[in-house]
Amino acid sequence: MNPMCGRCNLVVYPTEKVNCLDKYWHKGCFSCEVCKMTLNMKNYKGFEKRPYCNAHYPKTNFTAVADTPENLRLKQQSKIQSTVLYKEDFEKNKGRGFSVVTDTPEMQRLKKTQDQISNIKYHEVFEKTKMGGEVPHHQPSNPSPAAYQVSAASQNFHYDPAPEPVRQAAAAPPPSAGKRYRAVYDYSAADEDEVSFVDGDVIVDVQQIDEGWMYGRVERTGQQGMLPANYVEAV
Repeated sequence: MNPMCGRCNLVVYPTEKVNCLDKYWHKGCFSCEVCKMTLNMKNYKGFEKRPYCNAHYPKTNFTAVADTPENLRLKQQSKIQSTVLYKEDFEKNKGRGFSVVTDTPEMQRLKKTQDQISNIKYHEVFEKTKMGGEVPHHQPSNPSPAAYQVSAASQNFHYDPAPEPVRQAAAAPPPSAGKRYRAVYDYSAADEDEVSFVDGDVIVDVQQIDEGWMYGRVERTGQQGMLPANYVEAV
């Protein structure tokens, strides 16, 4: 028994039969639902078991949700819940302006290195200050007999210049009683009872006055007077 056509509901004979969209069609009845353009198996598009051409194929649109009282209530509830969660997170994280740095092995290594550098620099400053009373090996630009030492009363290593040592009255010793010294730096007399000399001069008849000063005669000039002890060395 021959089937019926899906459009005209007439008998479809095998010579004109088109089997598509779960139906049988006459070749002339297999056309677009809108413009009635005849279609074939290559250019048709099916929608709800109906043939359409490419131009009139129904487009799928999004369904607009109406603002019903129920939908408005759900929307308001979601908004309130979001606000509550935001405030809860804000209160929980309030005051945490800085993140805690993890004490990783790398951080421990850097900290140890910084401590070592700080310790080395501290000892360098301490040793330089401790030796401040000695004259450096290079020629001083503005030599002064005043020596600097670490203040014993200070625990924070604040260094104050030591007062100039009190010199005793210059008394000329016997000519043959002194020792011989050689000047290692130039020195210009700062007072009338001092004597000037240059590097290499020989100082004779030297007598020790105290730890910082001596009395002697410059062999080259014949002048006598006080001289700083750390500007000469024994011959």
